[in-house]
Formats: sequence, structure tokens, C-alpha cells
Amino acid sequence: MNPVETMLVDSAPRAWLQRAYELPLLHRLGARISGQRVVEVGCGRGVGAELLLDRWDAAHVLAVDLDPAMVERARRRLARFGPRVEVLVADVCELPLDDGVVDAVVDFAVIHHVPVWRDAVAEAVRVLRPGGQLVFEEVTRHALQRWSYRTFLEHPEVDRFSAEEFADALVDHGMRLPVPPVTRFFGDFVLGVAVKPAPTDPVPS
Repeated sequence: MNPVETMLVDSAPRAWLQRAYELPLLHRLGARISGQRVVEVGCGRGVGAELLLDRWDAAHVLAVDLDPAMVERARRRLARFGPRVEVLVADVCELPLDDGVVDAVVDFAVIHHVPVWRDAVAEAVRVLRPGGQLVFEEVTRHALQRWSYRTFLEHPEVDRFSAEEFADALVDHGMRLPVPPVTRFFGDFVLGVAVKPAPTDPVPS
């Protein structure tokens, strides 16, 4: 992210939007985090992880970010949670976890920053246990093509996804979407919950 987007992501209005709008909507779409082991990808200064622990009562959150400065800020912000949280410098495409060890992966608008974004999806699926959830709020190609995004922000120039393409990639990687994802703000954002099937789940006919 460039300095403008860093400022926006770390702003009070962004934190309010997550708390007052995104979390309630994701909960209505089926997100269930209470008592779960969670990975938040691209944690920034730790606002999302704080909400997962405070509002959604996650048992443990591993919060990762590529930026060491953000990781340090998140560690300070989240120190009060003690052993319930761990904050690491890590790449969303190479998470420091074994296969199938977490209950949920949460993506608050990070994967669209990844040039090979399908690799990030595949990595999230890899670390999820059967029955685990990928909870996502993402920015679509529709938004990234706007003048304001092109002028003030920096994003990968190729292979941007629509809401439909992001959902299709989840299905291609073996995930189910029990509730269809929703778009908001004229198609700029897509939110939803994908589930990794358990071996006993029925195969759709």
C-alpha cells in the first residue's frame, strides 16, 4: 500500500466501518468466530484482530502482515490480549502454518493487493480445517478502475477480479458458499463466507 492507503486503512472512520457495518453484515452471512482459532491476513495496526477478539470472541488470533512497522504497531495495540493473540511478519501466500490447523481465515480487503491473488486464496484454503471458514470483505475490479483509486492508490495492474470471479476462485479451490456473497457500494466491494467442506459433507448433485 502507498502512504495514502495506509492512512485510510489506519483511520478512525475505517475502524468504525469495520465495527458498525462489516462485522454485523458478515455475521448475517454466516461468519462464526466465537471460540475459534483464527488467522487474520494483512492485519495492519491490529484493528481487525482487536474486533475479532473483542466483538467476535475468537479463542486465538494469529495476525500477519508483510510490513514490520505495522506488525510492531499491532503488537502494541493487542498486547492486552496476552496469549490469545500472536502477531507475525508473514506473506499471505506463505503462511507459517501446517495444513488444516485453523478454524477461520479472515480477509479484511487484503487479497486484492496480492499480484497472484489466487495463490493467496489457495493458501487460506490450505490452512483451514475441514468445516473452517474463509470470511472475506474484498475490493473488486469495479472499484479499482475508478479515477479516485487509480489516482491516489496503488494496486496490481493485471488480473484484477470481479465479485463473481472471486467467488468462482473460491469454488475452484474446493470451497462452498452456503450463502451467496453480497456486493455493496455499486459493486465496489464483495463480502461473504466460504466454507471448506468436511469429508462427510454431501456432494452437491
